[in-house]
Amino acid sequence: MLDSLLNLDRAVFLFINNALANPITDALMPLITNDNFLRVIYGLALLSLLIFGRKRFIWVVIFSAIVVALTDQSSSAWLKPAFERLRPCRAMDVHLLVGCGSGYSFPSSHAANLFGQAVFFGLLYKKYSLYFLGFAFLVGMSRIFVGVHYPLDILGGMILGGTEGLIVASLLWKLHLGEKLKPDPLLQSVFECRRRGRNH
Repeated sequence: MLDSLLNLDRAVFLFINNALANPITDALMPLITNDNFLRVIYGLALLSLLIFGRKRFIWVVIFSAIVVALTDQSSSAWLKPAFERLRPCRAMDVHLLVGCGSGYSFPSSHAANLFGQAVFFGLLYKKYSLYFLGFAFLVGMSRIFVGVHYPLDILGGMILGGTEGLIVASLLWKLHLGEKLKPDPLLQSVFECRRRGRNH
């Protein structure tokens, strides 16, 4: 069963990495997956929250940083050494667009980090949830296009990051409801819809 799943995983990887590769993805995906690019986007997003939201968003920024710490450590420091799955660029000939990387493959830290943030912010700001999730999915796919992760690596990172983002967002929401956070953060969350539904 496991062998069949891994064979399917490799087949899907080769289809995306080779068959779907084209000049546009070859130019775009290395940029999207670039660590410095993602750090700049994340840093600008948090800085914008602090500038335009002032003190009201400080708790959102702090809890967002907690999500990053959880997703990055759990994927890179704990799970990758436990599974020791070689990256596709070290196990077969691939259409490689970036450096292969020195670490293991499962789960994808990029996917874990981005989906952790997407779920965290999507739950707290439901109006933008599809944009957050769409961008995270694009970054996850970019890891396959550039040749450094299998689809199951991305799926594992999605589940891991999404779960941790949900836990941290739930904690922030509970503290917000309990009036434990001063100043009170500005939230327009999915949790609010659920609470209203129970009250009707």
